[in-house]
Amino acid sequence: MSYDKSIHQRRRPLTTAELDAIPWIQLLSGPERERAVDDLKITEAGAGEYVCRTGRPVTYWFGVVDGLLKMSSDNAEGKTMTFIGMPPGGWFGEGTALKRESYRYNIQALRKSRVAGLHVDTFHWLLDHSIGFNRFIMNQLNERLGQFIAAREIDRMTNPDIRVARSLAALFNPVLYPGVGAVLRITQQELAYLAGLSRQRVNEALTTLSEQGSIRVEYGGVRVLDLPALRAAVFTRKPLV
Repeated sequence: MSYDKSIHQRRRPLTTAELDAIPWIQLLSGPERERAVDDLKITEAGAGEYVCRTGRPVTYWFGVVDGLLKMSSDNAEGKTMTFIGMPPGGWFGEGTALKRESYRYNIQALRKSRVAGLHVDTFHWLLDHSIGFNRFIMNQLNERLGQFIAAREIDRMTNPDIRVARSLAALFNPVLYPGVGAVLRITQQELAYLAGLSRQRVNEALTTLSEQGSIRVEYGGVRVLDLPALRAAVFTRKPLV
């Protein structure tokens, strides 16, 4: 695909398969689904390309159909802080869309990704008309709050193995990212970006987690064998030794 045009200019309607990959679409009634499908658009973001930037007014509620994105922010010193990664099935920015405020974070593609968008006006229309959609958004907000609280706690820790375990556990969240399943397609370099570590240190942490039996590193990705073990490492703050 040519990237001569902007992400917005490259948008197009979703295919049937792409619509089926949206977790909340099945919760809508006939008229609600029709309104959503008519409005939904999808675009392809190249590696390193920004889907949205800090300070820009909200226009869409976004979801990852395929690929991997990261949410980050730059501080006054120009350093980048990564908050979360967003694999397939994840929808994000509902808080910003609810308040119709400007983005307080950057969303960047770590690899070539397909990103769907629902216009903020249709987002609010569904909130006004769909009980199923409201429940989905409430679950998202509740789960996201827990995710950010855990991320803030772990970011203060220096144990690299715990940072990697936390990053993986967050990416395998079945509520926020139902499209991931048991295997996440991710490279060690991409995981290093999300965990804020070097690729070499991430490799060492993955080896430790593999020896403990909580994950298995496969070609092109990671398979989680014991998700509760990863979560326990995150929330109990126990060193992974």
